[in-house]
Amino acid sequence: MTRTVTDPFRFAGFKRFAQVTLIFAAAAFIAGCSSFGKGDRDPTAGWSAAQLYKDARTQIAGSDWKDARTRLEAIESRYPFGIYAQQALVDLAYVDWKDDEPEQALAAIDRFQQQYPNHAGTDYMLYLKGLVTFTPPSAAFSQITRQDPSERDPKGLRESYAAFNELIKRYPNSPYTRDAKQRVTWLVATIAQHEVDVAQYYYERGAYVAAVNRAQTVITEFQGVPIAEKALYIMVLSYGKLKLPKLQADAKRVLDKNFPHSKYYKQGLNPPVNYWNPINWF
Repeated sequence: MTRTVTDPFRFAGFKRFAQVTLIFAAAAFIAGCSSFGKGDRDPTAGWSAAQLYKDARTQIAGSDWKDARTRLEAIESRYPFGIYAQQALVDLAYVDWKDDEPEQALAAIDRFQQQYPNHAGTDYMLYLKGLVTFTPPSAAFSQITRQDPSERDPKGLRESYAAFNELIKRYPNSPYTRDAKQRVTWLVATIAQHEVDVAQYYYERGAYVAAVNRAQTVITEFQGVPIAEKALYIMVLSYGKLKLPKLQADAKRVLDKNFPHSKYYKQGLNPPVNYWNPINWF
């Protein structure tokens, strides 16, 4: 039987080569780790919650939203219990809002409301929630782009309205309530205007039932708004097209009672065009 004989000198050389290679590889790995550690070392390692929060407030004062967010998130993760964690969540929602991150801001607000339902800062968080979703649509640009009014989703405005309304009801003496009331007045008028725009859009395209439903929403949900006059007029027209004389007479009676000599009888649904307004040049 033939046996294969290994050259002992050849084997020893290979062994030394492998050892040298392993040493260089280990040295490179250690150097890499050392370099990574220096470049990515957290400068706040070991900081107390008070230190992190103080630095976060400094970053907020300088509008450095990125570093402020990092400090506040560090407080949440390292010190999840205590007053600094609570305040960090409040400030984090504000930072996300200012940094144009509305979804993150709303997530922080929801987290705060779930974790601290009876916190003294709840009124502020409701106010901030209203501000985050307070995104007024531009009527001017809508006219320029000729966007279908039914496609302009007022979801954000309705969420803002709900948040401000909750603040007003739960905290009537809050320092934020006065401003919230002013915003609610604007929101009611704007949402009602949106509903009427959609009602008119449906009417002009022969969708009379949909037009009535949209106009009816304004009458039932937004009582007292001036645009209700137009909503009632659309209902009168739509019931006429649907050949429902009784409902048409009822709508007309309500219109005449609340808005005697309504301007819409003369001008129709669309006001006279003001050609001096640059918007109408497009």
